[in-house]
Amino acid sequence: MKKLVAYITTGYPDKEFTVDLALSLKDAGVDSLELGIPFSDPVADGPVIEAANLFALQKGFKISDLLEVSQKIAPHIDTLWMGYFNPFYHKGVDFFLDKAEEFGVSGFIIPDLPHEEAAAYKGAFEERGIALIEFVAPTDTSDRIAKIVKGAKKFIYMVAYAGITGADKSESLVPTIEAVREHTDTPLYIGFGVDEKTAKKRAEGVDGVIVGSAFVRVLLKENLTYAQKIDNISTLARTIKERINE
Repeated sequence: MKKLVAYITTGYPDKEFTVDLALSLKDAGVDSLELGIPFSDPVADGPVIEAANLFALQKGFKISDLLEVSQKIAPHIDTLWMGYFNPFYHKGVDFFLDKAEEFGVSGFIIPDLPHEEAAAYKGAFEERGIALIEFVAPTDTSDRIAKIVKGAKKFIYMVAYAGITGADKSESLVPTIEAVREHTDTPLYIGFGVDEKTAKKRAEGVDGVIVGSAFVRVLLKENLTYAQKIDNISTLARTIKERINE
């Protein structure tokens, strides 16, 4: 059974909605949830997630909101924190690791923390049994992939193309998949550009998919009530889960 990881922006439209949506996604078949930490310059994300980030910040998002939401949902669905390094650095990586260990958050995804710089923090993550998710991309050489995936925990995040999330691009991923498989048995999940139309194709040869923009796009629809947003996103999640396992 291939896995579905869902990204949602924490605190948008509000933290109570985030909790309700997270629990609904669990019931819809989502295996792991990325709680996105709103940031003013999300360099790896496209305009959809960027907009949700900015709206959440304008509504007054604070790290305490992330902690409150995580405490409520982590006992019910596998939860990861996805954010840019600035907030982690500002409050301290150990602060976040301590809270993650307390609440049961299983991993961190930090797209702007290069593999080489992440090495300084690996020991602290391993000590607490929390994964720091590694990224691979079609632009990585086989030798670099071997270095990146050595000791990778939980899953490896494969970027479907060089660019930002939510774009519609296509590159041959077979060489990247083969290089990863050659060096590790850690599950390989693909992200960037995955939605209900592309999920089945994207899931070929990998163990799961990571979906963000397709869900957040629904979050941004002002003509929908909160209940309708949750229902639409959960229905979309069910569809994607079915398609990657056809």
